[in-house]
Amino acid sequence: RYPGTGQDLVTAGMVEDDIRIEGMKVSFSLIFDKPNSPFIKSVIKAAEKAILTYVSPEVEIEGNIRAKVPEVVPQESLPLLPKVKNTLAIFSGKGGVGKSTVSANLAVALAQEGYKVGRLDADIFGPSQPKMFGCEDARPVLEDVDGHELIAPVERFGVRMLSIGFFVDPDKALLWRGSMASNALSQLIKDGNWGELDYLLIDMPPGTSDIHLTLVQTIGLSGAVVVTTPQEIALIDARKGIDMFLTDKVNVPVLGIVENMSWFTPEELPNNKYYIFGNGGGARLAEELGLPLLGQIPLVQGVCEAGDEGTPVALGENTLLAEYFSELADRVAKQVALRNETLPETKKVIVSKH
Repeated sequence: RYPGTGQDLVTAGMVEDDIRIEGMKVSFSLIFDKPNSPFIKSVIKAAEKAILTYVSPEVEIEGNIRAKVPEVVPQESLPLLPKVKNTLAIFSGKGGVGKSTVSANLAVALAQEGYKVGRLDADIFGPSQPKMFGCEDARPVLEDVDGHELIAPVERFGVRMLSIGFFVDPDKALLWRGSMASNALSQLIKDGNWGELDYLLIDMPPGTSDIHLTLVQTIGLSGAVVVTTPQEIALIDARKGIDMFLTDKVNVPVLGIVENMSWFTPEELPNNKYYIFGNGGGARLAEELGLPLLGQIPLVQGVCEAGDEGTPVALGENTLLAEYFSELADRVAKQVALRNETLPETKKVIVSKH
């Protein structure tokens, strides 16, 4: 009897019409409904025992019963990011340098320039995007695309967004191993219905980790934008990150450096500059490595308040900060265009197992 139904094999229609008897040798097939049935081996052994018991112990049956299972036709997968023209990693060597704030405002500034922009929050353990865009209560839904269920990004300020923060409790710690975080990132990339985009900005976690390796193994990045602050301790980590992208195994073009918190300007004294984190460290690093300095963004109280309120400062009209991010967006767009004219398409990293 088949354990899954309790029926005997003949009544269940599991005995194929291919019985062959040659002297004492008997062979036939048993039909199973799925290739991963847990009962295949035990049912075949039970059938062999039944024949040896009720027909003759002399029957040559052992090893002559075949399992027939339905052919598994692999579902045709959708091409990865088929309508996304450029994928940019926004990276920092260390935390606390304002990378997420820069990437959020860069995304908004590009959208205001008329580009189609997406933003993926790849900082799995510290997702800040829902808060910065004022959409913490958003819950992405699934939609059917050519027979595939894909995640519909949340859209705000002209930017299409996905973040692990939309799917987890914001007040609970995320206790995941590196492999789980990497799988979550892969799913957001592969299963997101990103549609047609000029730029997909990927807000990376600080440092170099499994997440970074997963990203370069999943897609060929158009380039990386490195965010740092002027002080030397941040520049040390920024150098390591730049080296990671430029190494032969990864080979992702670094489009340039953004120096954040370049100086402090009080709102009541807009013409004053106080270099509380040092002066020009990002500019010196860019010159040292032969990379463009894409922008210097001052530290202004309004940046923090806007992020907490979910309204990025790049939305402001005729404000100094909005102008800084608009200029940054222009420089990034020019660097991407130059990269596409002069360099071949980046290939995703293939890791060989030995």
